[in-house]
Amino acid sequence: METFPALAVFVRIAETGSLSAAARALGMSKSAVSKKLAGLEERLGAQLINRTTRRLSLTEVGAAFLDRAQRILAELEEAEQAVTQLSSEPRGVLRINVPMSFGILHVAPALAGFRAAYPEVEVGMDLNDRVVDLVEEGYDLALRIADLPDSSLVARKLAPVRRVVAASPDYWARRGKPQRPEELARHDCLIYTYLPSSHEWQFRGADGRAVRVRVAGPLEANNGDALRAAAQAGLGVTLIPTFIVGEAVRAGQLETALEAFEDDPLAVYAVYPHRRHLSAKVRAFVDFLAERFGPEPYWDRDCSL
Repeated sequence: METFPALAVFVRIAETGSLSAAARALGMSKSAVSKKLAGLEERLGAQLINRTTRRLSLTEVGAAFLDRAQRILAELEEAEQAVTQLSSEPRGVLRINVPMSFGILHVAPALAGFRAAYPEVEVGMDLNDRVVDLVEEGYDLALRIADLPDSSLVARKLAPVRRVVAASPDYWARRGKPQRPEELARHDCLIYTYLPSSHEWQFRGADGRAVRVRVAGPLEANNGDALRAAAQAGLGVTLIPTFIVGEAVRAGQLETALEAFEDDPLAVYAVYPHRRHLSAKVRAFVDFLAERFGPEPYWDRDCSL
């Protein structure tokens, strides 16, 4: 904004009593200083400084304006210092949006460690599985579980996400375990509705050939924990991330099938708007989660899921 440089020039002229001294202090030419002052006076419609061949002096209007100009510049300097401090040290409120199940199971438990490392950061966490507009809804960042397309957001991969076909032992005993993905078309499938192709499960065999299976069943839900609970109760088969069902599989409450086939690759991403200067609190949180989860996340470690 042109006003602030002009204010700085006016204040320095008033303090030094000379165009030349003000120019030297500001690292500008005398003509540039004179032009800034003239432009400010023209914009205000008032003369601020009397100019004679021997000396400069403030007009009555200039004297009144000087006090306000000094206060404005002091407040601007304080604001700049505050921003610099905020951008260099993680502090303030960090607003994040995370998927419901992942947030409860893995982000919430991580916050104690994050706060221990960065006690000046407070976290405001919203839990839901819909895709939010970060800018419009005022979030600093969001976690998304997807195979992300190109977008206007910056995305950093935090961890891979594996999905498994799972059902209760009772369901498999009644209906039989599928040996090929195509057999899922004859099963009661529990469907996660927020996936773009929720009714079409895709797998890839050892030969790299893609197999697409149209599925249907008694339950569609927009939350992974609901699908896990329904699968544990014997309602049907679900294609679900291991970060949700790992404990249930290890406890024998769910059993996996089609282990030789892989589904579409997904990952946990931290996404945030394009910004020239990324705030320290966002950078610190993303780095913390990337280190905590990593390329071999703990929910997949030392297990045969």
